[in-house]
Amino acid sequence: MKTILGISAFYHDSAACILKDGKIIAAAQEERFTRKKHDPSYPHNAIKFVLEFADLKLSEVDQIVFFEKPFLKFERLLETYVAFAPKGFISFAKAMPLWIKEKLFQKKLLFDKLKEHDHNYKSDKNIFFSDHHLSHAASAFFPSPFEEAVILTADGVGEWATTTVAVGKNNNLEIKKEIHFPHSLGLLYSAFTYYTGFKVNSGEYKLMGLAPYGKPLYENKIKELIDIKEDGTFRLNQNFFNYATGLTMTNEYFNKLFGQKPRNPKKDRLTQFHMDIASSIQKVTEDIMIKLARSIRKEYGIKNLCLAGGVALNCVANGKILQEKIFDNIWIQPAAGDAGGSLGAALALWYIDQKNKRIVNLNDDMAGSYLGSEFNQDQIENELKSAGANYETVNYDSLINKTSDFLLNEKAVGWFQGRMEFGPRALGARSILGDPRSDKMQKNLNLKVKYRESFRPFAPSVLREDISDWFNMNIDSPYMLLVAEINPNKKIEMTDEQKNLFGIDKLNIKRSEIPAVTHVDYSARIQTVNKDTNKIYYDLISKFKEKTGCPVIVNTSFNVRGEPIVNTPKDAFNCFMGTELDYLIIGNCILDKTKQDQKLKKDYTKEFELD
Repeated sequence: MKTILGISAFYHDSAACILKDGKIIAAAQEERFTRKKHDPSYPHNAIKFVLEFADLKLSEVDQIVFFEKPFLKFERLLETYVAFAPKGFISFAKAMPLWIKEKLFQKKLLFDKLKEHDHNYKSDKNIFFSDHHLSHAASAFFPSPFEEAVILTADGVGEWATTTVAVGKNNNLEIKKEIHFPHSLGLLYSAFTYYTGFKVNSGEYKLMGLAPYGKPLYENKIKELIDIKEDGTFRLNQNFFNYATGLTMTNEYFNKLFGQKPRNPKKDRLTQFHMDIASSIQKVTEDIMIKLARSIRKEYGIKNLCLAGGVALNCVANGKILQEKIFDNIWIQPAAGDAGGSLGAALALWYIDQKNKRIVNLNDDMAGSYLGSEFNQDQIENELKSAGANYETVNYDSLINKTSDFLLNEKAVGWFQGRMEFGPRALGARSILGDPRSDKMQKNLNLKVKYRESFRPFAPSVLREDISDWFNMNIDSPYMLLVAEINPNKKIEMTDEQKNLFGIDKLNIKRSEIPAVTHVDYSARIQTVNKDTNKIYYDLISKFKEKTGCPVIVNTSFNVRGEPIVNTPKDAFNCFMGTELDYLIIGNCILDKTKQDQKLKKDYTKEFELD
């Protein structure tokens, strides 16, 4: 048996994974353990977890691989500063000491950190480095259900590459084309994230969620920033940006083009302007991704597409590619961002470098992305007792029946079952659930449970066999990375008067039979649920369908704004007591908020740094 430990760290979303003979055994993000969202630090806790789960000591691991090459990244930084000199000296002066002291000599840094796990680990000869975009591409192709695929990776930047096209066949993968820094679709999107007052490398999904409330009125102005070719390749006009050498994403020329300064989130309210800006950059992003998809389908003639990189988390753009029917099949890595780089680096080493045989799993090799920690009933009850929780223990059937009743009575339910998800989406293991038929649920969950912006949408979890009855889609979407329209027979059309309302005000308009998961443009970010992958979650939705006729429930991540998804029973109880959740279902335990000691109540509105 051969084992490989994959690591991503030092930028954002640090993570670790373990492979045994190429099989994914465990994977987790550091943030889940430290409770610091997007934690970029060395993933000590994630490594400790995956080793323990795999029953391995570090000295027993055959190979360790890091998800990018630090010398190439340093080369890019130096060349960028030289090219822009003397502009950017302040940024250069801030970055260089850290690079010279630590990051440039990452092998030594990793070795010193790894020794802390096991005093018998005495040599760095088993530490390897993978190219950043190769790691992304490998994370998308090798676990996919395809023998052959073209892989499109788009993100901010790795070493040099920002967008790559690769071709994978069996156990081989080769990068064919690249777009290099500073020309980056991910950084373009992040520039508008910054401009609309959201946090870069965290708030991009907010920008995407804001887009349906606006109109793409600034699409043509954005095209003054970026030269887009017919094949989807592009160049950014650096006169409008500051990210290459500065401490901000945009500059005064950018502000002048759009007529406003960047929104200050502490002082400035979101206006229709920001919604229209969001809609415009979303439209441009979709157009680029569609053009890229068309050109690579034409060039390589391969019917399957895999997606990875941070831009692959833009589920709206993914849905548009699907809608255009450019490829026969699409598969997206659920941990498409840098966390998934740990997995991709390990898989690249196993398949590409060592040329091991690949057996394709028609359902994919991600196990539903349920690759994190889990707790048995005794562990759950011990943690609940130590926290002072009051709970009832019931059998499986009673658990399913009672929880479905809570949902149909419009209660907000915390749901903690099985192994934690790997990646940014809660997929029915660490989730907050609600009734999608309620026209109050979206607003209530956002404001009273999640403590976040009221416009933020929620996803529907739908039984796989029922998806085409409710949505304009009939393929698997297990990782909540595809958006599709609500079927016409489920829509409630808005009047002309309602359509002209201020964007956020449309939230109060019932737009479908499942308003809590219906965006204002009648779309939804869909998770299909399969019995083989998550039986208890499937059974819960089935019971809800039996009682209501609706095979859909609201699913959002079990956390508040700024908090990583809960990892342990204690995390879940703390979040339960810090919010207006009505019930917590954890293992076979049911917790009723009204029966808890009020002295244990927490204030989660200010517990975590806002993202």
